Amino acid sequence: MKKTLLFLFFLYSLSIYSQFDVKGIVTSSIDSLPVKNVKVIDETSNTKVFTDIDGMFSIKTHGTIRFNKEGYEDIQIVIQNETYNSNIPVVISLSRITNLTEVLIEDYANPHKDKYATKAISYISTNDINRANPIELHPVLNRVSGVFMQNGTLNTNRITIRGIGARNLFGTANIKAYFGEIPLTDGNGESSIEDLELGALSSIEIQKGSSSSSYGVGLGGTILLHPEFAFNRATEVQLSNTYGSYGLRRTLIKASTSGKKANLNVLYSNNHTGGYRDNNEYDRNTITLTSNIHGGENDSFSIFGSYIDLKAGIPSSLNQEDFDNTPRQAAFTWGRSQAFEDVDYGILGITWKHKYTSTLSQATSIFGSFRNNYEPRPFNILEEESTGIGIRSRISGTVPIVQKELTWTIGGELLLDNYNGKTFENLYEDFPVGTGSVIGDQLSDLDEKRYYYNIFAEANYNITKKLRTNIGLHINQTFFDIRDRFLSDNEDNSGEFDFDPIFSPKLGISYELNYNVTLFGNIANGFSTPTTSETLLPDGLFNPDIKPEIGWNYEIGARYSFFHDLIYGTLSAYTLRVQDLLVSRRTVDDNFFAINAGKTIHNGIEFNVHFDIIKRKETTLKFFFNTSIFNHQFDDFIDLDNDFSGNDLTGVPSKTINIGLDFIQNGFYGNLNYQAIGKIPVNDANSLFSDNYDLVHAKFGYKNKIGSRLFYDVFAGANNILDTKYASQIQINARGFGGNAPRYFYPGLPFNAYGGINIKYRL
Repeated sequence: MKKTLLFLFFLYSLSIYSQFDVKGIVTSSIDSLPVKNVKVIDETSNTKVFTDIDGMFSIKTHGTIRFNKEGYEDIQIVIQNETYNSNIPVVISLSRITNLTEVLIEDYANPHKDKYATKAISYISTNDINRANPIELHPVLNRVSGVFMQNGTLNTNRITIRGIGARNLFGTANIKAYFGEIPLTDGNGESSIEDLELGALSSIEIQKGSSSSSYGVGLGGTILLHPEFAFNRATEVQLSNTYGSYGLRRTLIKASTSGKKANLNVLYSNNHTGGYRDNNEYDRNTITLTSNIHGGENDSFSIFGSYIDLKAGIPSSLNQEDFDNTPRQAAFTWGRSQAFEDVDYGILGITWKHKYTSTLSQATSIFGSFRNNYEPRPFNILEEESTGIGIRSRISGTVPIVQKELTWTIGGELLLDNYNGKTFENLYEDFPVGTGSVIGDQLSDLDEKRYYYNIFAEANYNITKKLRTNIGLHINQTFFDIRDRFLSDNEDNSGEFDFDPIFSPKLGISYELNYNVTLFGNIANGFSTPTTSETLLPDGLFNPDIKPEIGWNYEIGARYSFFHDLIYGTLSAYTLRVQDLLVSRRTVDDNFFAINAGKTIHNGIEFNVHFDIIKRKETTLKFFFNTSIFNHQFDDFIDLDNDFSGNDLTGVPSKTINIGLDFIQNGFYGNLNYQAIGKIPVNDANSLFSDNYDLVHAKFGYKNKIGSRLFYDVFAGANNILDTKYASQIQINARGFGGNAPRYFYPGLPFNAYGGINIKYRL
């Protein structure tokens, strides 16, 4: 008996001796933000604690700990005596369940589960971003239903949502974009999203349609880029190198440190490629900084900053014959002039959040930006300088109404934007071949000041337990102050102009049919002001007759999940009616100008499904499928003597399909993605279409660690595995002059591969 008692006492003593006092922090794998109220359980003693508002926890454990919170995948860790260091906090990263019934939209003004959202929302996580080549954004966005990003070169892109933005010639317009709380859409109406470093993002949220009062009401929707912060209560250094086809070379260096009251994340990257085509070299240096500072129980400050130095050649588009036979060449005049763009771009913003009471808070952001561009083209040399400053503020709260809570937000945004554009003759034809562009006499000098204000209000209210409503109102007005500093032929287009105030209401509802199905719908008004290039006539003068595009969006849909959330997805149908459509006309010297000349109807269906085939602790296998079917047409469109009414909208594919597999097993991971793009009309007459095409991309890798401080990730991937020949971007309504054929097509990259390694060391 005594021996038995001694043995039991020995086991008990051993058990006590093997306990650990573990402290750590729990963060979200999507945005690295701390996660509060996570249940932390010691599996041996069943002791439970919860993380605090900063994601911190402290627990006495025998070695095995489980972390549990609704909406996140459970994770279990084992603390081992030989590797555990009590001086280093344990950092736990929880992955959100991608089921839309659980994802929380991180809008601090009106946080709500996506299950009950009244609009179509897509969410791209860090893992989604890392599925592709780390230098390219288009494979990431093109996996989202309703979104289509054309990619002529790394510096020539166009993002469209539900067909909106397809008619913008160079760049992304008619879509609002934000980096944190800082607007990326300038007073020019354009958003240079692709210039930002992907490694600086924790996630991307896409709100489709003109239904986001709090973030402006761009006709196509809103893209919210969430920056990455350091929340792991440690100091880390990360080095990443990638090499690939056509001279791809990428270096990323990241350093982060965080404490109880402040954190700092600094990232430098260089992205370089020699290019697939002639005159196609690309080099971009980026520095990005994010920081959070806790100013007490009720205050916090966030700092966002990014500086970009970009120089890239412009090979331009090709005609059908050159596209078919010699796709690697640059367009003749663009290659002869050695056209390029040299851009310096920076943004900086500070956000102050204050909590007045448990039901009332505010957030105020002050921001500024600058952009300088020197761009020799065959028809002229462009020098641009723009600066912008602004403020954005909103107050949010909750009030009880009939024993239910109404959540509301009201705020405004003011932007002052100064733009100067000068053009000069390009004398490249007067010099020997190989000289490139040579600046000549000045042709124009225009100052354009843009002032715009947004005032918005939005509220959510649960009428019943199952029926929820969302209402909003957005008011916008834009003013111009034009100064023509280079008068020609005694013409002076100086003056002050403004658009009439635009009132954009919205109404949305959601109804929980049962646990598995939630219905939603909305009616919303949106608008898009012309970009600077669209307000200018070919001679560089301002066009006072130009007007914003305005449209109404009508949408219904459903979110579903079945078989214990193993199968889930969304289905939505919409119609968008746009009037005062901006139409681009090309001049004989390869320049463009815009007029309001039509109406369009955008009808479409979006469907996506996810299937968690295997969902275990060490092994996951996921399947996804999504498709967008577009029926976008000109409703009333007469341009000069041409009647294009009833034709398909130019620049929009008839359909997109994405099918993919993701797997993870014991550190090994990989994904396989198939994409099909339907034919695209390349001119308003619909006399020519691009061919439909199929692309296959894949990426595989292995993650592990050496000891408790060194982490590594080795990966390799390939794009366009089938070596498909396709047009990656369309130059709509191109015209041929002097007997030359129109240049509609940007050749897409053939098969290309890449590989690299990420190394992270935790100090």
